[in-house]
Amino acid sequence: MVPSPSRETRSPLLPTRRSSTRRRLSVGCAGADDDAHPHPDREETHAPGPREHARERVVIGTGQAVVLGALQGLTEFLPISSSAHLRVAGELTGWGDPGAAFTAVTQLGTETAVLLYFRKDIWRIVRTWTLSLWRRKELRRDPDARLGWWIIVGTLPIGVLGFAFRDAIEGPARNLWLISGTLIGFGLLLGVVDRLATGRRTIDQLTGRHAVGFGFAQALALVPGVSRSGGTITGGLLLGYSRAAAARYSFLLAIPAVLASGVFELRKIVDGTDPVEWQPTLVATLVAFGVGYAVIAWFLRYISSEKHSFMPFVVYRVVLGLALIALLATGTISAT
Repeated sequence: MVPSPSRETRSPLLPTRRSSTRRRLSVGCAGADDDAHPHPDREETHAPGPREHARERVVIGTGQAVVLGALQGLTEFLPISSSAHLRVAGELTGWGDPGAAFTAVTQLGTETAVLLYFRKDIWRIVRTWTLSLWRRKELRRDPDARLGWWIIVGTLPIGVLGFAFRDAIEGPARNLWLISGTLIGFGLLLGVVDRLATGRRTIDQLTGRHAVGFGFAQALALVPGVSRSGGTITGGLLLGYSRAAAARYSFLLAIPAVLASGVFELRKIVDGTDPVEWQPTLVATLVAFGVGYAVIAWFLRYISSEKHSFMPFVVYRVVLGLALIALLATGTISAT
């Protein structure tokens, strides 16, 4: 296992300089050791451009890919943040940060699970919305046609903010101090809102203004530790929607955003901007799909019961955040 860079060579919060030379880390691979791929420090030969990234290449084995894919599938749809878990798992195991590109591509697996699970709903929404463009008088008030528009409207905030702050999202936002804070803070917010909310709105009662509100709530998930489903569901509860309606809309709302993000990151993998191994990434994506599908079915059944609440997820988030703070404070793991 290759040791993490010392504090003299890397800031605990933000990198002060970006290197133009990529270094390769061999993590968890059979026969790999510190001397297998020597890379002595080199002088920079040119000033780094604004789009260059200093993320070191992490070579992920098949076994690690299975673990990370299962972790992605387990945590993507629960309000506990999948990106935070992938980031923390990489640090705790010594595998390294798999990176924003790996995370985004494996999310394509979980989002494919959404497409399959909600295939009838999606087909009905897409068909009705498309027909409403040509037969507007007949279908413009149809709930499915309106829902199609509200999904488009709700996707705009995360699309605009994600593009505008993509450098921060792929770098500083993955700092573990920040992640520990968002795990605790947004976990407590979810708990308070869930306890106080008495909303009974259904998804058919969604309005344009509420769609925008849902959209900004989803955009909070650009920061690892917030959770896409957690942020969206919390926003929905604040707007007066039932837990089932908020969760269902959060699944549908995530489809265009996650697919667009995954395709964007695929481009970066192909051109080498964010070096990720193809084979383990595909393995992790397939595993994430299978596990994610099972989690969707279970989660929707869970929140449909009045006997259940989000409190178990709140407690888990707080405990994980506090444990993360303890590990960081003792120097057991590095924040970056």
